[in-house]
Amino acid sequence: MDFSPRLRQILLILLQEDQIVSVKKLADEIKVSKRTVQRELEFIDASLRKYKVMLQTKTGIGIWLDGEEADKKNLLSDLKEEDVIDSGDKEDRRKRLILEILKDRTPKKLYYYGNIFGVSEATISNDMEAIEDWFHQFDLKIIRKQGYGVALEGSEKNYRLAVRKFIDENIDTKIMKNLSGDNERSILEVIRDTEGKNIYNLINNEVLRQVITCFNSIRDKRLLRLTENSYIGLILHVTIAVNRILQEEIIEPNNDLLEKLSKDEDYDLALHIANSLEEEFQIEIPDIEVAYVLLHIKGSKLQYINEEIEIEDLKEREELLNFINDMIDVYDEELAYELKQDEEFVVGLLAHLQPTFIRLKNHMTISNPLLTEIKGTYPDIFKKCLKVGAFITKRYGYKVPEEEIGFLSMHFGAAGVRLENQKESKRRVDIGIVCASGIGISRLMHTKLTRYLKERAEITTYGKEDLTPEVLKKLDFLISSIKLEDINIEVIRVSPLLIDSDLEQIETKVRLYAKTPKRSKFDKDFSEQLEQVNFAATQIKTIINDFLMFKVSNFITFEELLVAVTEKLTPYNDRRLLIQEDIKRREKIASQVIPEYDFALLHTRTKGAVKPSFSVCVTKELSEFEDPFFMKVHAVIIMLIPDDSHYKENGNIMGHLSSRLIEDDEFLRLIFQGEKDRVQNYISRELKNYFNHYLDQV
Repeated sequence: MDFSPRLRQILLILLQEDQIVSVKKLADEIKVSKRTVQRELEFIDASLRKYKVMLQTKTGIGIWLDGEEADKKNLLSDLKEEDVIDSGDKEDRRKRLILEILKDRTPKKLYYYGNIFGVSEATISNDMEAIEDWFHQFDLKIIRKQGYGVALEGSEKNYRLAVRKFIDENIDTKIMKNLSGDNERSILEVIRDTEGKNIYNLINNEVLRQVITCFNSIRDKRLLRLTENSYIGLILHVTIAVNRILQEEIIEPNNDLLEKLSKDEDYDLALHIANSLEEEFQIEIPDIEVAYVLLHIKGSKLQYINEEIEIEDLKEREELLNFINDMIDVYDEELAYELKQDEEFVVGLLAHLQPTFIRLKNHMTISNPLLTEIKGTYPDIFKKCLKVGAFITKRYGYKVPEEEIGFLSMHFGAAGVRLENQKESKRRVDIGIVCASGIGISRLMHTKLTRYLKERAEITTYGKEDLTPEVLKKLDFLISSIKLEDINIEVIRVSPLLIDSDLEQIETKVRLYAKTPKRSKFDKDFSEQLEQVNFAATQIKTIINDFLMFKVSNFITFEELLVAVTEKLTPYNDRRLLIQEDIKRREKIASQVIPEYDFALLHTRTKGAVKPSFSVCVTKELSEFEDPFFMKVHAVIIMLIPDDSHYKENGNIMGHLSSRLIEDDEFLRLIFQGEKDRVQNYISRELKNYFNHYLDQV
């Protein structure tokens, strides 16, 4: 059906009353604002048309449904069938509701759970009553308070008993399998730096948490298709908008824009987000803010490419990417190369600029409640972004107000912090998981932690009896759902479900240990050291021995070059295609052609490669490439890293070579001369230096 859960509630009331009902009465019954009810009803006509029913309104009196009795009964039947799912689905939904409450005991409002399961708040309220008995057996109580939400009350001991029981009852069911495969995004940790070194720390933390709560409840596939960076950008935009409203800084309405955007295919999603925010914060979201949310969604949609995307969108995306390259040069020439390689930054800026240009083009004002703090705390970043604003004015004629400069400062500032963090010496943290509930629970915790920490930690599961002195010597700390005594290592006690507070505690420890040197290399198992050294030596030897230099026609196209190179790199057609597609994907994110240094760097992580490789392509006459794609450069460098568990080790080796391209003029000079042996000798010499340094770090 085309009706949201709340809209179904409204229609059910209208059909059961069968008379004129005031908007205020509807709002009171479903516990939302009058404006929310009016919004929900704005675009209902098309959905009602197939039932031959019409919504009628009379100013100052109320609304009602007009149509034949049989048609209204047909609508009522469909609404009830949609909202009260068959008993099998109902039981499954209630089990999942128990799981959601166990996963996060912080108060959540009914709309939150209604969004997750796609049913009305009335249905969720009934579900809450139905599952109360399950919690009562553990002396736990579901507390529901107006304006507070729903929360679980009881002792920690009883909560753990409930968790254990739920897992035992559902360990082999689809519910638990879905949980272990849940790709949760720790948005707070991505946005905020716990050490306080991040421009995003200017954002109100509590408002940010509540906004994230809203988004976690909205399971719309259009949000799930956004890249993590675009998703974070949308959350930041909404958080700042909510701050504006809480501070009563209202943006001037733009009726022409509102009329145009209200017909957009994604307007319903923006409306859904706005309605959820109204309930979470108990505020009223102006229509112009809904329009701004929609503009940001439309900008973010450029980040994923599917078969339905318009050619105009692709052209617009390409133009924006080219402009971003120029913007980065204006911002800081010294940092430009590194910033252009930061996919997270480029993608986030891409999503931000499209709605920004729409605002500037239409002379739309926007308030930035963080502007004063940005100018005071990060004056250097703001000053550089003023140059970027002047560049936008010069290129497009748009006057860029300071409020927009503030938003740009947040993007550039966050990218600068990431660059600094990458330069810090960090290592992978070794963590052990100990759980008494059996291998099933240990693996569930392992899966969730691996998805959460990604490449930052090596995680191993153990039984209590496995914790020998030799094992403990290898670990930085343990995570356990049971009490461990006489253990000479730090232990973090957690719930078997790893709730948000557990993950935050673990995250803090990982950040700390990542910057703390590992115990002396002499404490390490010598055989493990040998394995690491042997792996690095093998990879380096492979890169040197397999180095290729291609000489091609200066008229070769980008596509033809990819085909020619991959035919030499692998005999398998499926792997060739994977490499080609991954290089193209990387190129779509940000241009890898660097005319300032006279070369193109086509680098990617790909499952098409089984070993790292470094190759060079020049023309037969050592002249420039004529294809416009290559922008007159004299060399194309191809760097491939296998998409496997050794990504970090291979990345460090390749990162050393790529840095030499910029730092040492001799490297590029030898490449431009096109003499394979001399280039190969240079690579050998540099990787020897890298390996000697690596031995000191093992």
